[in-house]
Amino acid sequence: MKLKVGGFAVVLLLVPLLGQSQVRVTGQEGANPITVAVPFLSFAPDSRAAGMGDAGVATSADAYSVHWNNAKLAFVDHDMGFSFSYSPWLGDIVDDMSLNYLTFYKKIDRIQSFGASLRYFDLGEIQLTDIQGLPQGIENPREASLDATYSRLLADNFSAGLTMRFIWSNLTGNITGAPSARPGTSLAFDLGALYRLPLLLGGLDSELSFGAHLSNIGQKISYTNEDFEDFIPGNLRMGTAFKTNIDAYNTITLAFDVNKLMVPTPPEYEKDADGNYVVDSNGEFIIIDGKDPDRPFISGTFGSFGDAPGGFSEELKELMYSVGAEYWYRDLFAFRAGYFLEHKDKGDRKYLTLGLGFRYQVFGLDVSYLVPPKQDHPLADTLRLSFLFNLDKAEEVEPL
Repeated sequence: MKLKVGGFAVVLLLVPLLGQSQVRVTGQEGANPITVAVPFLSFAPDSRAAGMGDAGVATSADAYSVHWNNAKLAFVDHDMGFSFSYSPWLGDIVDDMSLNYLTFYKKIDRIQSFGASLRYFDLGEIQLTDIQGLPQGIENPREASLDATYSRLLADNFSAGLTMRFIWSNLTGNITGAPSARPGTSLAFDLGALYRLPLLLGGLDSELSFGAHLSNIGQKISYTNEDFEDFIPGNLRMGTAFKTNIDAYNTITLAFDVNKLMVPTPPEYEKDADGNYVVDSNGEFIIIDGKDPDRPFISGTFGSFGDAPGGFSEELKELMYSVGAEYWYRDLFAFRAGYFLEHKDKGDRKYLTLGLGFRYQVFGLDVSYLVPPKQDHPLADTLRLSFLFNLDKAEEVEPL
C-alpha cells in the first residue's frame, strides 16, 4: 500500500521515519540538516510574532506567551484573555493542511498567572492506493499538543515560567498495511525566564528586556516500538527586545532572537568508493566523525551543543536568527516587519515577514504574511490570522 500526496507533505509524513535510519539525507553538498519528529511544535502559531520574523522571546506579554516564553505571562496586563489562530500551511503545494492554535490565560493574583493552550496540526487528506493504484480509501494524518503553564514574578522585574505538555501524533491513521504502526505520544516541559529593565532615554519611557526559553524538552517519540524512537524539537531560544514610547500616541519595539535545536546532529558515515554506506558486522553504519545520534534523551538533548561532525564551526551554523520591528499608533493599529535566517547547510530557510494588528476595546486582530526570497518556495504565501479577546475585572464601586 502506498500514499498519494502532493509535494512537501510527503516530507512531513516521513520525518520521523527518516530519523530512524540515522543516515544523513542531504539535498546539496555539505548540507547536514537536523530532522525531528512532530516539527509542528516549532511552527510560529500567532500572527504577531510571525510578522516580526518569528521573534518573541522578550517582547511584551500576550496570549501567545506560552509558545515564545512562558515567563512573559506573569507580566500580562489584562486579568484574563483567550485567542485563536489559524494558518493554512504549505498552501502553494496542498490545499487542506492547516495549523490551529487555541490559548487561554488568567491572572491568579498580582504576581502569578496561569495559561493553557491546544495546538492542532491537520496534514490534510491522503488518498491511499494498493500496488496496482486502485483506491483504498482516504486517511487524514493529524497531530496535537495540550499544555498548561504557571508563570510567576520572582522580583519586580524578573519572572519565570513552567509548562507541561502532552504530545500526540497520528501519521498513519487507520492504515492496516503498516505493521505495528500506532500513534506516537510524548511528554515534555518548557522553562522560561524574563528580565525587564525600565529606562528613561532622552526623556522617553523605554524598556529593555532579556528572555530565555527552553521548549519541548521531553522524551523521544515512537510510532512503532521502543527500538525506533525520534527526538522531538527541543529548542533553546534567547533574545532581547527594546521598547520605547516616542510620545503618547506612538510606540516602537525592536526584537532579536537566536534559536538552537537541542537535538543530535547527524554524524558523518563511512562510504565506499561507489558512494554507498559501509556497515559493520552488526549491520550498523560506521561513524567516522561526530557522535551516534541514537542515544538517550539526556545525552542527546544536552550533548547537542558539541556533537556536530564539523566541530564548532558547524555548531554555529545550527543557530537560527530572527529580527523584527513593531510600531503601534495609539495602541490601536500596529505595523510589523521581520526577517528569519537559517544557514543553507541546516535547512536554508530565509524569509521576510510583514504583519498588521488592530485593537479595539476587548477585541484584537492580527495578520501576518511570509515573503519568500524566491519563487516556488514551500512556505510561499503563508498567511496567519489571530483573533484575541482580553478581559479585565469590573471595577469595584465603593458603597455609599
